Amino acid sequence: MTATIPAPQTLQGDVVRLDPLTEADLPELFEAIGHSEVFAGGYGGGPAGYRDTLDGFVEFARSYYAWDGPGITFVARLLDRGGVSRVVGTSTLSDFDVPNEAAHIGWTAWSPTVWGTKVNPEAKLLMLDLAFAGGFGRVKLQADARNARSRAAIAKIGATFEGITRRDKLRADGTWRDAAIFSIIVDEWPAVRAGLVAQIAAAPSPKA
Repeated sequence: MTATIPAPQTLQGDVVRLDPLTEADLPELFEAIGHSEVFAGGYGGGPAGYRDTLDGFVEFARSYYAWDGPGITFVARLLDRGGVSRVVGTSTLSDFDVPNEAAHIGWTAWSPTVWGTKVNPEAKLLMLDLAFAGGFGRVKLQADARNARSRAAIAKIGATFEGITRRDKLRADGTWRDAAIFSIIVDEWPAVRAGLVAQIAAAPSPKA
């Protein structure tokens, strides 16, 4: 099956709806993830990348997220009795390598109010379904090697740890990040997907 880059689209689960990010979403997204503890583990280039004002966050967002494709940056909204409530975070499906059927899920940040809930595993399930249904055979996930919480969350969804890529990317403070690399391949996806479904069922629901 030849891989096909997916078009921007809405993905809906039981707990969250993922919509392509627009600039109009940035004030709500800032309210959700504009907290120092979100950036402390390495998101957005680490603590030095944190912006504590909406204007600063908008400036950061314009250069950080995938706006013009082919990657899709999603904004996640909680579902509440069939409707939507607040924005709780963001994640991106990008770095498409069509000849090698490879893609990357990353740039993920959640409001601290939904850490440890169904939100992250369901969002990953929706995005992984999109990638594998589109013919991609390998999806990479990664985190700053120092970010134990993010690494644990990636491992928990069933991704395989591949190793550390050293001196991978500059952090906002000018130091070099080592990246912990994980992946899920299409041969593993049925078992990983079943595990994700079970994880979602067992996790606590977020508060609307």
